[in-house]
Amino acid sequence: MDPVKYIFEKPALTEQIARWQVLLSEFDIVYVTQKAIKGSALADYLAQQPINDYQPMHLEFPDEDIMALFEEEVEDEDRDKWIVWFDGTSNALGHGVGVVLLTPNDQCIPFTARLGFDCTNNMAKYEASALGIQVAIDFKVKLLKVYGDLALVIHQVRGEWETRDHKLIPYRVYIKKLTEFFDDISFRHIPREENQMADVLATLASMF
Repeated sequence: MDPVKYIFEKPALTEQIARWQVLLSEFDIVYVTQKAIKGSALADYLAQQPINDYQPMHLEFPDEDIMALFEEEVEDEDRDKWIVWFDGTSNALGHGVGVVLLTPNDQCIPFTARLGFDCTNNMAKYEASALGIQVAIDFKVKLLKVYGDLALVIHQVRGEWETRDHKLIPYRVYIKKLTEFFDDISFRHIPREENQMADVLATLASMF
C-alpha cells in the first residue's frame, strides 16, 4: 500500500500516524492513484536518454551452444543412424509441433507445423512424433533413433505402458505401423533441457 494513501485514508489513526497527518495537512496534498506507464512513453524517454556505450544486440544463435544439444557418445553400430527429436505443445495461443532431423553427417533439418484442431498436450506430442517418423520415411531412412521428452509417449510406443486414453490409442497404432518402414528404430526418453530446439519450434508453431 502507498504510505501517503495509508495516512490520508486510514479511519483509525495511531498517535504517530495522526501526528504525520496533522503535519501534512498544512500542505495542499491530493492523493492520486498512479497509472500504468504506457509503452510509448517509456520508449520516448529511452530515446531521449541515449546510452553512450551502447552495444548492438547479436541476434545470431551461438552455434557452439546449439550443437552441444546433439553431443553424445556414438557407438560404431549407431554411426549410420539418423536421429529425430520431437516435441509438441498445446496452449492458449494454439497447438504446434516441432521436429529436428539429424543426418549421420551432422546436418540438422528442422520441421514445424501448426495443428488446426483442438488437442491435448499429449496428443500434440504424439502428432510431433508421427511427423518426425514420417519425415524420416520421406528421406528413405532405414536406421533411426527417436528422442522425446515425454515419458508417456516413449513408454507407450515401446509397449511398456498401457495406453488407456481413447484419444491416444489411434496414435500409438499409427506409429506402430510407421515403424515397419525401418530396419531398426528405437525410442528413447530425454530430459526437456536436452530437447530445446524441438521445444522452441513447437512453441513458435503454436503462436503463428
